[in-house]
Amino acid sequence: MGWWGPLFGLLWFVLLGLFVYWLVRSLVPERRDRALEILKERYARGEIDKETFERMKRELA
Repeated sequence: MGWWGPLFGLLWFVLLGLFVYWLVRSLVPERRDRALEILKERYARGEIDKETFERMKRELA
């Protein structure tokens, strides 16, 4: 088997780490998306006018 055994073990750990990273990234929403969602909700409730909405939306982008 030689040095291939440890190499495959390392490969499995790397793949497992990448999977965990992908899983966490897909389950945790990004902050920017949540901020835009809140902004849209405030605009829909009439708390802010269209000009303010557009300005704040540009600032988030």
